[in-house]
Amino acid sequence: MDIKISQRAKDIIQKYTSALFRNATLEFYGIKTARIKEPINVELPVIEVADTSTDFIFLLEDDTYQHFEFQTAYNKDDLIRFAKYDLWMYERDKREIMTVIIYSSDVKNAAENLKIGSLLYAPVNVMMYNYDGNVIYAELETKLKNEQDLTDIDILNLIFLPLMRNDIPKRELAKKSIQLAKTIKNKTKSDLCVASAIAFTNKYLSDDEINNLKGVFEMTDVFTKFMNQREIEIAIKLLKKGISVEDIAESIGIDLDTLNELQEQTAEENDE
Repeated sequence: MDIKISQRAKDIIQKYTSALFRNATLEFYGIKTARIKEPINVELPVIEVADTSTDFIFLLEDDTYQHFEFQTAYNKDDLIRFAKYDLWMYERDKREIMTVIIYSSDVKNAAENLKIGSLLYAPVNVMMYNYDGNVIYAELETKLKNEQDLTDIDILNLIFLPLMRNDIPKRELAKKSIQLAKTIKNKTKSDLCVASAIAFTNKYLSDDEINNLKGVFEMTDVFTKFMNQREIEIAIKLLKKGISVEDIAESIGIDLDTLNELQEQTAEENDE
């Protein structure tokens, strides 16, 4: 089974990762801003920006925006793209926006700004190469073995661990960070860490590497939610093609009551 997170499942991930950032201060990484208030779902116009995928944009408590991007390589064209996002957001909402680019340990140097004549674009760079993942992993492992509570920054470090400088390959470190997150006694924190860890694998692993982690993903409650959402999305597509609820129930295993509700929702959407 190919693990590709559907749009509905991405909504679940957005929920967890929003909580991750909202509950934590980022000063450990040199980022000093007001606290995060809420995530912003951005629909960027295709005509304005060719690649309309941003990582995260949040509204802060001081009514400004914070834009996060995660990169495994430095490319000047990416800065141009991020600047387009920010200009479009400012034009639309007239809010100041600060971009934070978190570079994985693969990147040792990146330009601090993009200067094109009278225009200057100056995002904040966080270089994960500067953080010793070996030391941080050992500290987290010790804390969890001793059943100590994790601080907000501990949780962020656990999620960002595969991005840091480490002797272990990223795919192995991703596996270890998810397994470590599963040992957190507090179920809410554990789910938050697992969901966020899964979400961030898309930022630094290939599709094949992610699929190789299938066994680790499947043993989490969060993954079950993703797969349930995936089945629902498949059912909706089949309903729109006119396939009967009985046939879909037999093929996918979703109960008839749920399928009847989905059928009603689909009919309402078609009527709008």
